[in-house]
Amino acid sequence: MTWTKRLLTPILSGLLFLLSASAQPLPQTARQALLEMFFSKTPGTFEKHLPQATRAALRKSGPASGPSMLDGLSAITGQLSARGQQLQTFEAGPVLISIEDPVAHTKFEITVERDDLRADEDEIELSFHGYKDGETQTAGTKVRFTLTMKQEAGSWRLNEVTVAVGVSLTDPAFLKAMETGMKAASTGSARLSASAPSALAAMSATNEASAVGGVRMLNTAEASYAATYPTRGFTCALPDLGGMGGGPPNEHQAMLIDPRLAGGKKNGYVFALSGCDGNPATRYTISAVPADPASGTRAFCSDESAVIRFSPDGKAASCVSAGKPLQ
Repeated sequence: MTWTKRLLTPILSGLLFLLSASAQPLPQTARQALLEMFFSKTPGTFEKHLPQATRAALRKSGPASGPSMLDGLSAITGQLSARGQQLQTFEAGPVLISIEDPVAHTKFEITVERDDLRADEDEIELSFHGYKDGETQTAGTKVRFTLTMKQEAGSWRLNEVTVAVGVSLTDPAFLKAMETGMKAASTGSARLSASAPSALAAMSATNEASAVGGVRMLNTAEASYAATYPTRGFTCALPDLGGMGGGPPNEHQAMLIDPRLAGGKKNGYVFALSGCDGNPATRYTISAVPADPASGTRAFCSDESAVIRFSPDGKAASCVSAGKPLQ
């Protein structure tokens, strides 16, 4: 019996050690921290994943100047559910966030293009994709967010956000948009200069692709604005989404878009916001129309669903009332 006990004791001790180790929770990943930061319902979770210096600056700015983004995102989640939209988050795989509207047959996804972990720093690059009836809603414009997460005091903190917007000149959707614009310009725009119709048509198509990128950027900015300032919700004042400094971001200069877009005119297109009903506002409408016939032929519009539509007559009203989803 003594010999058996001596033999079994180290074996049982080893098994207990392995069981104890396996019962310990795995360390939180940067991606899990990011999702927890924006979607946890536990008070203080958003602030928990901000750097100490940022948290100190927020405390100094006073509670009235910076409403909790956590509360705002919870409100947006509730609004999506109330409209029948389904929101899902994923801790692994190519999709980070998926928002689907079964009634409108639309889907909006945030996907992970790159997740580079280096010691105590993790760069997560995100891209945005909209679908209507299973078909992508894009015209060659790519919006990228790179979120840099760093370990601080034993937890992952959001340390830096980088935004990039690009237009691929070889993307099939962009080439299709350019071809459509060139055909429309050559057949229906008598004001185009007869000496260089091809060059002007190509510029028109480029402007249209840029306009689509601007609408997509405004959709992203509106979502961020409503999350940051939940008592206001969405905004119909373009300058509220812009700003170049002179103090921390606030509801009148959120610093989410570039100055030209905030000014309402960029690359031959005029941008406007409208329809911000309610307090806080839960709806908005974006319109982008050509400043003149040489700038473009189509009008583009969108709303809180993030689906982008177009109207071939170049009029905002037509786009809003009967616009076709962008293919």
